[in-house]
Amino acid sequence: MTLPKLDGALRQFMYGKLHRVTITGAELDYIGSVTVDPVLLRASGILPNTAVDVVNITNGERITTYVIEGTEGEGVICLNGAAAHQFSKGDLAIIMGYEAVPAHDLPGRVSRAVHVDSANKIVSTDEYVTPHPTMLGAPENNRQGQQYETVKA
Repeated sequence: MTLPKLDGALRQFMYGKLHRVTITGAELDYIGSVTVDPVLLRASGILPNTAVDVVNITNGERITTYVIEGTEGEGVICLNGAAAHQFSKGDLAIIMGYEAVPAHDLPGRVSRAVHVDSANKIVSTDEYVTPHPTMLGAPENNRQGQQYETVKA
């Protein structure tokens, strides 16, 4: 078996996500972006003005946009502009931030998942360590079949 070469080529790495957030608004008459509570941004490591993917669990839509800050502590997750066509208040979504990382820096790199309740208050965080290619297939890295336990506010 040949392992992938960990050279300096850049790969997109999902460094942080907000998992199963509840959409609090969809504002069509706005220039664009997703508004996120700064509490959630800090917990996930996602920064304003950076690109994110937003996946709508409710209807399967997926968009790429950028982040702007909302009001601290309000739990806001609002899709703005054209994205408002793809999301409705009350939909569940995942927001994922990515960064370009040299392949040789990926092993050991941590990805953080922030889990929230239905009011977008943090209930837990998980950190996943990226394995080295020689560790692929190790039982402790197997996440197949993991189910998400829903949490109510």
